[in-house]
Amino acid sequence: MNKTTVKKLHQGGTIAQNRRARHDYFIEEKFEAGMSLLGWEVKSLRAGKMNLSESYVIFKNGEAFLFGSQIMPLLSASTHVVPEANRTRKLLLSRREIEKLMGAVNQKGYSCVPLACYWKGALVKCEIALVKGKQMHDKRATEKDRDWSREKQRVFRTA
Repeated sequence: MNKTTVKKLHQGGTIAQNRRARHDYFIEEKFEAGMSLLGWEVKSLRAGKMNLSESYVIFKNGEAFLFGSQIMPLLSASTHVVPEANRTRKLLLSRREIEKLMGAVNQKGYSCVPLACYWKGALVKCEIALVKGKQMHDKRATEKDRDWSREKQRVFRTA
């Protein structure tokens, strides 16, 4: 592949989404973080072999890490490296963003979860969010509002 083909493949394409997070949490604020990856992981991401459903962000020693995400290794990726699918990956954020997220998670009772991973140019970015958990009645209300807006659109289309 030449450079133009590689650019066309990786411009803004979504690798994986965490749809469960949008259902289980109120999203307060979003951040874009880079990811520190190994070579075999990038090859697997090009094939779309990532799962974010059970992952979350932890903070340790002033750094952010993506915990619980799975990148399934390709069979033909490497012969000399033993791939670990559930490896904890470092997230690349500015110091100010890390301090803001750590403060909210430690003091205000928020959580930090990944929403999506996507290509930005040749780089892999992870969209993380500061979230607050939903109760069961909140989930029902959200579903009811979504159904009502769908029904309104249906009525306006037919009229």
